[in-house]
Amino acid sequence: MEQATSYELLNKIDSPKDLRHLPADLLPEVCKELREMIIDELSRNPGHFGSSLGVIELTVALHYVFNTPYDRIVWDVGHQAYGHKILTGRRDRFCTNRKLNGLCPFPSPAESEYDTFTCGHASNSISAALGMAVAASRKGEDDRHVVAIIGDGSMSGGLAFEGLNNASSTPNNLLIILNDNNMAIDRSVGGMKQYLLNLQTSEGYNRLRFAIAQKLRKIGILTEERQKSLLRFNNSLKSVLTQQQNIFEGMNIRYFGPVNGHDVLSLTKVLKEIKDMKGPKLLHIHTVKGKGFKPAEKEATLWHAPGKFNKETGERIIPDTTGMPPLFQDVFGNTLLELARQNKKIIGVTPAMPTGCSMNILMKAMPDRAFDVGIAEGHAVTFSGGMAKEGLQPFCNIYSSFMQRAYDNIIHDIAIQRLNVVLCLDRAGLVGEDGPTHHGIFDLAYLRPIPNLTIASPYDEHELRKLMYTAQLPDQGPFAIRYPRGRGTQTDWKCPFEAIEVGKGRKLKDGSDLAVITIGPIGNDAAQAITESEAHTGKSIAHYDLRFLKPLDEAMLHEIGKRFHRIVTVEDGILKGGMGSAILEFMSDNGYTPVVKRLGIPDRFIPHGPVEALHAICGIDKTTIYNTLIHLLEV
Repeated sequence: MEQATSYELLNKIDSPKDLRHLPADLLPEVCKELREMIIDELSRNPGHFGSSLGVIELTVALHYVFNTPYDRIVWDVGHQAYGHKILTGRRDRFCTNRKLNGLCPFPSPAESEYDTFTCGHASNSISAALGMAVAASRKGEDDRHVVAIIGDGSMSGGLAFEGLNNASSTPNNLLIILNDNNMAIDRSVGGMKQYLLNLQTSEGYNRLRFAIAQKLRKIGILTEERQKSLLRFNNSLKSVLTQQQNIFEGMNIRYFGPVNGHDVLSLTKVLKEIKDMKGPKLLHIHTVKGKGFKPAEKEATLWHAPGKFNKETGERIIPDTTGMPPLFQDVFGNTLLELARQNKKIIGVTPAMPTGCSMNILMKAMPDRAFDVGIAEGHAVTFSGGMAKEGLQPFCNIYSSFMQRAYDNIIHDIAIQRLNVVLCLDRAGLVGEDGPTHHGIFDLAYLRPIPNLTIASPYDEHELRKLMYTAQLPDQGPFAIRYPRGRGTQTDWKCPFEAIEVGKGRKLKDGSDLAVITIGPIGNDAAQAITESEAHTGKSIAHYDLRFLKPLDEAMLHEIGKRFHRIVTVEDGILKGGMGSAILEFMSDNGYTPVVKRLGIPDRFIPHGPVEALHAICGIDKTTIYNTLIHLLEV
């Protein structure tokens, strides 16, 4: 549904070209309307709130100064791109944001030519934009500008520094905009945060330097080679005079800032002044996450993705969850604290997700026993490995889709040495409205080939607690536990701790006509489908909870292979290489020839939408499981 027509200027902007036809003095009003529209829409249709409000002025200035889409704007993460979507022809469809078949939650080249690169995971914008800048140069497109936007939280990621290092030594005219709001999702941490807080350079100094350089270049004194030497000398001199070392200019990247990121007219002026400068440049802007909505400014973490809220009062509309099972993440967080009180070796580690994964529970109670390492997934794993090597017991919690970034670290720094690190993969399976960049569907398949690694997935909250307890027992080696976003099934979730035999599955229900093998909470849906199928057909269906993908419960699988000619496997993960594949391999290797029907995520990237709808699309919902069972039983 098209939004109200109260946005006098915004409703006339169907593309950045329309924006660029406006006189500059109207830009503050455009920003005002854009902010109002985002607040209005997200109060009803939840999404990433604070990040987008924080870059309204930057977004308007970028599209006003640069000739997009010919000029490339590369966003990092994409949480902040709602204003960008509205200004680039998607205003009337913005009400469909994050909904099934609606606008994507993050910039997507498949959706718009203005979305230059996929951005769901942090820290990739500099590398991608540098590639585009080099490509433009090689194609002779010297008039094409490329801009990378990166937040201070994303600057802690190793990929950002790899990109900076390459940008400093590769001929390019890249402009990097550092959006510094002292936030990721939670508050930014680490040395880079403190460095940026202290970094100061005179805006007047930068303008003077630019003016002198232009004059010297016009009269032929300042060549490209001389400019590089002069820049190195200038950086050294400035460091002496200001008693401050600028890491960016130390890498021969021209630094400008910091400037007020909420003054659209000043931003526009600065961007016009520096956009045609040769060589790599970095503009450092200060912004406030949630700018223009007081509750979001005061509690940025809470308002990163607040859900529905009253835009007039600022009151969040929180559903009544009384009597409902807890979130898996909260079971993890509370259980970790319990275990840490029993086991002094336990340490919590998370890369910038303490609230999202509920490790903040441990951080609050035992601040010396938990570490937020910032957006640095690979480091989080290797850091955990280092502690484990010295006798500690780290629980390293990383969202499943983000753990992909630490794959080498798991193999090289954990598995080879068989270190006692518990890898907790939150948000495993289909996660819903965040879409393909965030679905945690590959972990079973990508972890399964790694030697020395135990892989488990709990059926419910009780099993999660038991698996966490088991994983911290002595000499278990690397132990991966994956569990989904959302709620479980147990209201009485706080069961006593009990060790589980590693590699031992469970027969949840006996049967004789067909066997269903599941792993993880998706087994609860399968159990309901089994009950309904038996009632419909009068047949008997066995249900096995595999529990461990690695090592497999071979005794249980031999039993299944000998007893059943028809098997259905169900998993909330990619079919290629996942649990079903492991079952097929076992049956083939041991001479069993049952008909095996595998249900799981097909070989394609799954869009965004409600989890229930996505389960139906992928054929792992209760109805599809039921229909599959009926079909096999009637064959």
